[in-house]
Amino acid sequence: MPTEVINLTAVKRDPNFVDRLSPDGDLLRRCIQCGTCTASCPAAPAMDLTPRRMWRMVQLGMEEEVLRSKAIWLCSICYQCQVRCPRGIPLTETITRLKEMALAREVAASRESVAFYKAFTDVVRRYGRMREMEFMVRYFLRGNPLSAFGFAGLGLTLMSRGKVRPEMPKLGGEGRFDKLFERVAELEGLK
Repeated sequence: MPTEVINLTAVKRDPNFVDRLSPDGDLLRRCIQCGTCTASCPAAPAMDLTPRRMWRMVQLGMEEEVLRSKAIWLCSICYQCQVRCPRGIPLTETITRLKEMALAREVAASRESVAFYKAFTDVVRRYGRMREMEFMVRYFLRGNPLSAFGFAGLGLTLMSRGKVRPEMPKLGGEGRFDKLFERVAELEGLK
């Protein structure tokens, strides 16, 4: 498998990126590129940047490339990489920080993921579980409503097999878990 060579003289680099990303940038600098994070990650095969490569790019200050990557959005926060890291680097918390930075800067690669996460959270907040039809309606309304037509065939197949029940989504009103979400926001200092 050929590897892509990155010309570091042609790439805009921010040597302070690692410090802005983590209060203790020294932890991220300790990465020895062993590849344990990539080998542990169940989503690595689908990522445009493997975790190992992404951490190296963070060390090199390649902020734009990292924040535009879809890899940070494919991370499911399973903690496999962090638990197995021989250097004890807080990788999962750092991924969360990368997501926050991408959201704050409204990076293009994150828009679709943001719509997904917000629709998912709205539905879980209302019912405490996933209701697929409402989730899909919310997701497509947040993003590109016309893209829903591309999934019409799949939706009809799922309905014909009894995997999804057609129901009218309840887009307004209070959710069952509003108080729980509010308390978590309060604990995290977001409220």
